[in-house]
Amino acid sequence: MYEQENGEPIKGSVEGINLKKILMTYLNVVKDCGQGTEAEADKSCIPNKSYVNNPDNYKAVYKNYNGTNEIPYSLIDDGQFVINDGMLVLIENDGATDNKPCLYISIDVNGYNKRPNRFGQDLFMFQINNEGQLVPMGAKGTDYYSEKDEYCSNTSKSEANGLGCTAKALSDQDFFKNLPR
Repeated sequence: MYEQENGEPIKGSVEGINLKKILMTYLNVVKDCGQGTEAEADKSCIPNKSYVNNPDNYKAVYKNYNGTNEIPYSLIDDGQFVINDGMLVLIENDGATDNKPCLYISIDVNGYNKRPNRFGQDLFMFQINNEGQLVPMGAKGTDYYSEKDEYCSNTSKSEANGLGCTAKALSDQDFFKNLPR
């Protein structure tokens, strides 16, 4: 719809684009979480993790695929909102990988207040590539693709483990039967 209205797609190579604002225009948003909530009673949005003088705040409230490490908050810190079915949408739209622009959309399919809150289990990441295509992270050509499954491994303790599981979750019919505990 954006491409039809504007004559060109949103591209991952564009810096300074407000992806959250664009997406909210086209989705049935029930709550704009800004960049995170500061109210402890609000469980539909993740807490706002300010980076000010606290290195622990660089970690997010989500864990990697097998729960052995927290993921960097910087991958989901450019805005969030809840859509009408309760899914939480998290945005990253700046130079997070190799100082090149990136547009990531992460979806917590059952919302923040329901567990397991792990990438590759209930949180899945997509990337808008330089051609304007929405691609499941872990697909060839995305920033978290690996032939060796290093970004979707039952054993890796890397904080990036799970970021590349979306493509596998969409293509492997047994994916959800074999989730790590």
